[in-house]
Amino acid sequence: MNREEIFGRKEYVDTLIKRARGLKDGYRQNLAIIGDEMAGKTSLIFDFLEKFHDNNYLMLYLEARPESPQEFSRRFIAILLYNFLINSSQELKEDLDFLIRKSEKYIPRTVQKIRLILQAAKRMKKHNIFSQLLLLCDSINSETGKFCVVIIDEFQNLEGLGISGLYREWSKLLVTQKNTMYVIVSSQKFRAKNILSKHLCLLFGNFEVVNVEPFGIRMSEEYLDRQLYGLTLEPAEKSFLVHFTGGNPFYLKVICEELHREKGDLAEILERLLFDASGMLNQRFSNFIRQFSGAKGSGEYTSILYLIASGRNKLKELSSILKKTGKELTPGINRLLESDVLTRSGDFLKINDRVLGFWLRFVYQGKLFSLTFDARHQKAAFRGKIDSLMQEFYLSANKSIPQRITELLRLFEDETVQIEKKRVRLSHFREIKPLEFSNRAIKEGLICRSRESLWIMAFKPGMLTETDITEFSRECKKYRHKLQRKIIVTLGDVDANTRLRAMEERIWTWDVNSLNQMLDLYSKPWVIA
Repeated sequence: MNREEIFGRKEYVDTLIKRARGLKDGYRQNLAIIGDEMAGKTSLIFDFLEKFHDNNYLMLYLEARPESPQEFSRRFIAILLYNFLINSSQELKEDLDFLIRKSEKYIPRTVQKIRLILQAAKRMKKHNIFSQLLLLCDSINSETGKFCVVIIDEFQNLEGLGISGLYREWSKLLVTQKNTMYVIVSSQKFRAKNILSKHLCLLFGNFEVVNVEPFGIRMSEEYLDRQLYGLTLEPAEKSFLVHFTGGNPFYLKVICEELHREKGDLAEILERLLFDASGMLNQRFSNFIRQFSGAKGSGEYTSILYLIASGRNKLKELSSILKKTGKELTPGINRLLESDVLTRSGDFLKINDRVLGFWLRFVYQGKLFSLTFDARHQKAAFRGKIDSLMQEFYLSANKSIPQRITELLRLFEDETVQIEKKRVRLSHFREIKPLEFSNRAIKEGLICRSRESLWIMAFKPGMLTETDITEFSRECKKYRHKLQRKIIVTLGDVDANTRLRAMEERIWTWDVNSLNQMLDLYSKPWVIA
């Protein structure tokens, strides 16, 4: 296995190992591993399978794919029996009849059930076939004492089997099967969460959702240091790459490999990958856009995506530019939300894939509306846009945090945003002034006045503590405004106890991730700290 692919995913693998070990101890917890495409979910599953060794377990990994119930049944049974026999010191073949014959002397009752399932599948009988397959795990457990861990990659594709009541059957088993653990994996976050909340939400046997996120800032920097060893890339350029990719492991890997292969500067490499017809990322995104070409209103989808990528990411802006009502735009936006292309945060829409957003803004739209079809001119224009994007990032990076936040606050126009499941109004401020505190640890801040509310902000360069929360809360009591929002911005870590204390004092804490989420909504460069 390529060890690079699982860099930075140890916590997820540890969770899988811990939950699997719990099965033998009488604690069964099913897992749903959900994350963006190319986030490294399958790699971490394979790493788990490589690291977890226990002869009391059967590990079954299946990729759900378009196929008939008969094909799925044969594949499920073959994987089950192959893994059952794998430690038997016999030479194995990937042949179902061979595996059935070899298994029969060890698990005769299970093999008898297998033959019945295969006969039913051959007669195209779908009823109960899915649950009968999963019950084979119970049968093996009763004959051998072995526990099963069943991993289904892109599990939502099981719907393609055409089995009516599939989730209803499965949910019944999830309650009763105490010796089988299920790990379901999905790149379709919206759809997966919808299935989990509507069909597989149970009191017993429910799924613990594990969201696989991109690398954080520190992990991205460590990854780049490792991958770019031997190359001279400036620290500012590495920071730009973290911002540009959003820490997506796939994009970081592709760019690093290209930097090693071509030995060009960063701007040249991005040009080759994103602009050239043969560029890997250009081809990837061109194929992505083609999926909308046959759909009704395909032009509207691409227009919505282009405008959002360009910073026109509020529904009222889209309505004004496209000359359509919000009601008319809603079906297209909903499809993009359901496809995980977009996410919504209050009044804002955001393209989930940062690099796709850049390509839409600077490559796709430029080529689409070019009047001259002059490839050299288009390439030069694109290079200019890369250079200017990098310069904007470098200039922002040289500004202080209070200065950058002041610039951000000046962009607020009474929009709403979704923060930690709460809708927050971003007031338009008529006054933003620096504030000094008589606090030992927190000295700088801002006071922001709007017509209805008062925001008091403080900046803490290092790690935030419970003492900081207490002292800041005391400072805020000097102001008597009824609608008061208290915020501490920190570039350090915030532990669980400090967050809890902040919640008790009704203080909103912005760490680097929270701050960058806000900057994203207004198309501003990330803070890399």
